[in-house]
Amino acid sequence: MRRLLPLAIFLVLAAGCSTNKPGQKVVAPLPVTVIGTVPTEAQATVPPQYKNGDATAGKAVFESAGCKGCHTLKDAGATGTVGPNLDQAKPALSLVVERVTKGAGAMPPFKGQLTDKQIADVAAYVVKATGGNPNG
Repeated sequence: MRRLLPLAIFLVLAAGCSTNKPGQKVVAPLPVTVIGTVPTEAQATVPPQYKNGDATAGKAVFESAGCKGCHTLKDAGATGTVGPNLDQAKPALSLVVERVTKGAGAMPPFKGQLTDKQIADVAAYVVKATGGNPNG
């Protein structure tokens, strides 16, 4: 036991030692030169066949394709709660096109059920009715 006492004292003292002064932050040196570029956010694009839809015709598509059953959209008198509240979401055109064509979550894809023109029209309608970004 006597032989272990000096070792125990040494370990207690060593555990409290630090190379930093109390209250100082430990920081890593910053690089002087940055090589490369900072990644930028990918710009959303809308395929050409889904641009320039007719919002007036899109309202009829919204009502006939079953969108009202899942989404809330004041302009269409829709109060569905399964999908997002479109009035609150204010989705961009690129997002509406992606969701209508590919689906997501509980929403099925409508590509193949709706024509490209109908998809363009309903996307234009949702964006116009919600005040979403028509260019995004």
